[in-house]
Amino acid sequence: MSLLVVGLSHRSAPVSVLERAALAMDAQVKLVQDTVAAEPATEAAVLATCNRIELYADVDKFHAGVAELSTLLAQHSGVGLDELTPYLYVHYEDRAVHHLFSVACGLDSMVVGEGQILGQIKDALARAQELHSAGRLMNDLFQQGLRVGKRAHSETGIDRAGQSLVTFGLEQLAAGADVQTWATGKKALVIGAGSMSSLAAATLARAGVAEIVVANRTYDRAERLAQILTEGDDTDVTARAVPMDAVPGELTRADVVVSCTGATGLVLTAEAIAAAVEGRTGEPVAEIAVPEAPKQPVAGPSPGTDDNCPLDLAAEQSGFSVMGEAAVAGMAAAELEQHAAWVDNGTVDIREAGRRTPETVEADAELIGALAATAARMGRIPERRRPEPVAGGTRPAPALFLLDLAMPRDIDAAAHRLAGVRLVDIESLAEASADAPMAADVDQVRRIVADEVAAFGAAQRAAHITPTVVALRTMAADVVAGEIARLDGRLPDLDERQRGEIRQAVHRVVDKLLHAPTVRVKQLAAEPGGAGYADALRTLFDLDPETVAAVSRAVDSTTEKDRPA
Repeated sequence: MSLLVVGLSHRSAPVSVLERAALAMDAQVKLVQDTVAAEPATEAAVLATCNRIELYADVDKFHAGVAELSTLLAQHSGVGLDELTPYLYVHYEDRAVHHLFSVACGLDSMVVGEGQILGQIKDALARAQELHSAGRLMNDLFQQGLRVGKRAHSETGIDRAGQSLVTFGLEQLAAGADVQTWATGKKALVIGAGSMSSLAAATLARAGVAEIVVANRTYDRAERLAQILTEGDDTDVTARAVPMDAVPGELTRADVVVSCTGATGLVLTAEAIAAAVEGRTGEPVAEIAVPEAPKQPVAGPSPGTDDNCPLDLAAEQSGFSVMGEAAVAGMAAAELEQHAAWVDNGTVDIREAGRRTPETVEADAELIGALAATAARMGRIPERRRPEPVAGGTRPAPALFLLDLAMPRDIDAAAHRLAGVRLVDIESLAEASADAPMAADVDQVRRIVADEVAAFGAAQRAAHITPTVVALRTMAADVVAGEIARLDGRLPDLDERQRGEIRQAVHRVVDKLLHAPTVRVKQLAAEPGGAGYADALRTLFDLDPETVAAVSRAVDSTTEKDRPA
C-alpha cells in the first residue's frame, strides 16, 4: 500500500473554483466513508480548509487510486470532473509526505507561516479516527505532520514570515495603518462562532476594539464565545451575543464586520450592506463606477513548442492539464524537475480574442451550465470582485469595514463597488499575499521538512519489515521449543537444572545467529529501495505469509490501542 493525495488549493485553482468545490462537514464525512469503501483505498482522511481541499488515502494501485479519488472529489464537491481536474494536483509516496509536512509548517498557506493549519490538521485526523478510516499510515502521517509543524514554529522564525489569516486580513482592512491604532474604540460584529470566527473575535479584542457582538445560528454557541471574550484577562472588551435575525440592526451599529460561517449562500447581500451604510451616514450609498478592463487575448500553455517537456505532448491528454501536477504523477524525480523547468520557462500561445471554434462553444455551454447550477444552489451567481483603482478618482473613506473569511463566501462581492465600504475577502487576500515578503527562516523550515520526510520514510520502511522479523523469531522459538520437547523425551533422566542449561544454550545459539541478520535487514529496509528485503526474508526462511499478516494485524491493533485520544 502507498500514500496518495489528490487535491486543489489556492495555488492550483482560482477562488471561484475553490468556492464551488467547498465541502460541508457532512460531505467531508461521506467523502471519507466512500473513499475507504472504494477498491483501491484502505485508509482515508480529508483536509478541508478555506483555501484547500485534499483527500489522503492509502492505495494499492496508483492510477486506479488517482482516478477513484478524483472522481469522488468531483462527486462530493458538486463540480464536474472535467471542470475540476485541470486544477487538481497529485502527490504520491514521499512527495505526498513532503506535501503534508510543508502544509503543516505553513509553507503552503496563503499567508506563509500561519499556525492555524495545525489545528485543522488535528481536526482532520480526529475526524478520520472517529470514522475508523485512519489506520497505521494515516495516524503516523498526520501525527508526525503535527510534530513537524510544531518543530518548525519552535525552532525557526517562520512565525515572522506571516501571520494568521485573520491578522493578515485585519492588516489589509487597516490599509497600511497600525492595526491597534486603527481598531481602537471600534465596534465589531462577528458572524459565526466556529474556530475561525473565535480567532477573529479574540484578535479583535486584543487589538483594542471597544465592543464585540457575536451572531450565530446556534445562539448558545454565540453566547459562550461572548462569555469567553468578556472573562478574558488580557482585554477589556465588552461582548454580547445576538441571534442571526438581529444582524441587520447590528450591521448599522458596527464599524468592523468579520464573517466566517458554513452557510452555502450569502449571509450579507450588497443591498443589506448598502442599507447599513445608509443608516450610519444618513445618505444614499453610491455605487462606484469601475472601468471595464480591456479585453486581452487568451493566454495559455503551448504544449509541443518546447522540446524540453518530458510529456508525450503528441498523445491525447485526457482529464488532466499538462501544466498541473496531476499530469505528471508517477514521473521519476529527474523528469519532474525537467517538467517544472519547462513550466517555468515555457512559452505561451496567444490566441486571437473572440475566436470561435466548436471547442470554445462547447466550453461556453459547460460554463453556462455550471453557472446555472451555482445560481440554483446559492440563489444568485457570485460576482467576481473587480479590482481598484476606480474611475474618476479615489474612493471615499470607508464607513464600514468587512472581512469575509468564509469559503464559499459569506459577503456579496458586489460590496466592493459600494462607496463607504472596504471589503477584504479570500480572493483579495490571495492577491495581497502573493507579494508578501518571505522570511529567511523559510529555507530552514524547508530543510526541517526534508529531514523529517526522510525520517518518516525510513521509519515506514523499517515498520514494513518488522512483522516479517517477528514472524522469523516466532518460527525460531517454535523450532527451539520443538527440539527441547524432543530432547526431554529422549533424555528423561536429566534434572531440571540440566534442562534449564540446555534450554538457555539453545536459545543463546539461535539468538546469536539471528541477531546480526535481523538488525542488518532492518537497517537495509529503512534505506530507499529497501522494501524488497521483507520479501527476501520470507523466501529465504520459507515463512508462512498468513503468519506474517497475523503479526502485522496484531501490531496494528496494539498501536491503535495505544494511540492518544
